[in-house]
Amino acid sequence: MGEQALQAFPQPKLRINHMKLDDVWTALREGLNDFRRHPQFGLFFGGIYALGGLFIVTVLIRYHLPWMIIPVAIGFPLIGPFVAVGLYEVSRRHEKGEPITWKGVLTEVFRQRERQLSWMAFAVLFVFWIWIYQVRLLLALFLGFKIPATLAAFLTLLTTTPEGIAFLMVGTVVGALLATILFSLTVISMPLLLDHDIDFVTAMITSIRVVFENPVPMFAFGLIVAAAAILALVPAFLGLFVVLPILGHATWHLYSRAIAQA
Repeated sequence: MGEQALQAFPQPKLRINHMKLDDVWTALREGLNDFRRHPQFGLFFGGIYALGGLFIVTVLIRYHLPWMIIPVAIGFPLIGPFVAVGLYEVSRRHEKGEPITWKGVLTEVFRQRERQLSWMAFAVLFVFWIWIYQVRLLLALFLGFKIPATLAAFLTLLTTTPEGIAFLMVGTVVGALLATILFSLTVISMPLLLDHDIDFVTAMITSIRVVFENPVPMFAFGLIVAAAAILALVPAFLGLFVVLPILGHATWHLYSRAIAQA
């Protein structure tokens, strides 16, 4: 894979479109329609995501790390764009009139291991690691050795003490900054790498350009994604069965509206 990362990629001529808020609502409607047309794929990939979250929380409880549950749960949606690759492929095939089969979709998903999307996984996981690391750092700075042994006690500490409230405020700002950076890097680059054989650095730069040239609709979409993902976590991650597919399909349609062949 290292040789692939260094080789020259043919650069498609791409044009960034001017977008409006209507494009966001249209992408969301089309995402919902794709989920309705092919619910088996949405529930499958959404289920992997949801069950993965439940597994992580179970492990944290098993090893008596309840204080990690909240930051992991909040940071977990950061890896959503990578998990949603299969959903992008379903929407891509529907858009281009190609047959949508389990074999075709899963083959394309596994093929990404040999393409530049695999390098994007490192970028996504790196930001997730930074999120977890800064949570540990802020806990040490604000709470020191006061971290309780149970989740209920930890929540009480966060919401009733000056140190806990300060931790929440600073953590929210830092988390929002990291989420914004990752959103800008991946929202267009993930579907772009699925659609074209280009290097992942060019894809990330293109994604950032789309966000900066269309700040209002792109950040509106980002806020919708963040709010929906957090709400989906509340019922024991089960909301992700539906939320991830809709947002995944919608991301593809937003990409289709943001990027045009020059």
